[in-house]
Amino acid sequence: MPQLAPADVAILFADLQDSIVGHAATADEAALRKSAGALAGVARDLGLPAFASVVPFGTDDPRPIAEITAILPDIPVLKRGGPAVFAHPPSRDALIGTGRRVLAIAGVASEVVVLHAALAARAAGLDVHVLLDAGGGFSDRTEAAALREIEAAGGITSSVASFATRFADTFDTREGQAAMGALVRLMG
Repeated sequence: MPQLAPADVAILFADLQDSIVGHAATADEAALRKSAGALAGVARDLGLPAFASVVPFGTDDPRPIAEITAILPDIPVLKRGGPAVFAHPPSRDALIGTGRRVLAIAGVASEVVVLHAALAARAAGLDVHVLLDAGGGFSDRTEAAALREIEAAGGITSSVASFATRFADTFDTREGQAAMGALVRLMG
């Protein structure tokens, strides 16, 4: 029996923008981008609500990376001014307003936006899946501390492949085809 139902899941891409992803010391940037694109494909293929939460950084206009927008060209982009997605009322309202009970989070940095989003989502009663290959942190040591805090709060740390395959036990369903699509993107 599948562990996740598409009707229960929403996705948050947090600070996955060109000016930030290259600062993830715990992830290879190309692999991170590929994983984010694979996750965007799962969102598209299963009709999952997905949101990009971005923050001004440097001189760039904050926009999600092309690996996300190429697959989800109409993804709502929520621009906030601080580290906490749920402290930004339009972002919080958009995420909670989906009515979904599971939030998958991909983002940089694990110690900042991912940590705060995961803890706030748990406090709001949501199940949380933090997808490590579609994000990264400042250092192995500080990222590990953030992930321990997320897990202690009941969040699940996982990968895009593991997350995608939680929707189906077989590849001959719509959900299984979406999972297979993610696996193909990850291997490509």
